[in-house]
Amino acid sequence: MWTSIDNSLCELGESPFWHPRERALYWLDIPGRAVLRTRGEIGTPSATVERWALSTEPGCMAPARSGGLVIALRDGIYRAREWGGELVAIARVEHDVRTMRFNDGKCDALGRFWSGSINEAKDRANAALYCLDARPGRGAAPAALAQMANQVTTANGLAFSPDARTLYWADTPAHQVRAWDWDAEANTLSQPRVFRQFDAKPEGWTPDSPMLRYAGRPDGATVDAQGHYWVAMFEGAQLLRLAPLGETVAAVPVPAQCPTMPCFGGDDLKTLFVTTARKGRPAAEIERLPASGTVVSMRVDTPGLPVAFFED
Repeated sequence: MWTSIDNSLCELGESPFWHPRERALYWLDIPGRAVLRTRGEIGTPSATVERWALSTEPGCMAPARSGGLVIALRDGIYRAREWGGELVAIARVEHDVRTMRFNDGKCDALGRFWSGSINEAKDRANAALYCLDARPGRGAAPAALAQMANQVTTANGLAFSPDARTLYWADTPAHQVRAWDWDAEANTLSQPRVFRQFDAKPEGWTPDSPMLRYAGRPDGATVDAQGHYWVAMFEGAQLLRLAPLGETVAAVPVPAQCPTMPCFGGDDLKTLFVTTARKGRPAAEIERLPASGTVVSMRVDTPGLPVAFFED
């Protein structure tokens, strides 16, 4: 059912998206400080994976309508006009880069780039969610980051409903996914609520614990064309498909203990790609689940939504 992409091994894969113009999958290796992409038809003998080394950790990225990428690095948002090209800062963030960096994010359907931060010390909930609107005529240059939400430790799980009325955002250590009513045109959030609260990790739990159950904690996410929220459950070895009211409608096992983020791709958007992690995992776990750290894929019945491009 699941297939690993050849040569996709990372320490911690994140931020995957399917580029429809290039018919390629892009993703990041955060601790490996790299952007990766496929070249050629995935799964064929001629397929390859290209790796672009960066100077610091990338948290998330999105394709740009006018070409290239927008990438959130540790200290701000950067623009690259072409693969491997110069990274030009387009917005800075006011946080302590010694302990804070950008993490999960993506563009909304109107072309604004969103990224949340992470407190790597995990000693307080001082991370936040930011939005960058760089569309022509929308403000002065350089564009400014607007803080949209806060009070989390590890920002994750960002996704937007197909009707652009709901925004989802997770705090991984809190085992919680939140939701807001979202006015996409005005870009305002209201009516914050808990979309789904998961159980904490039981004390003493390991993947081999026969008596202790653990579903994992919410990491990256996406939304399908029916408005269901797909979330990678880190350490839970599964993806959950949640209905718009938060109930689980499907639990899909993943051949890695730590899935990190799903996305939909392929020409029909019915290939589900999932990045995974192996950094810091026990050797016995890697031996048992050798797909850990690779990008895995499978076919699904319900398509996803096309990637949203950055507009500048």
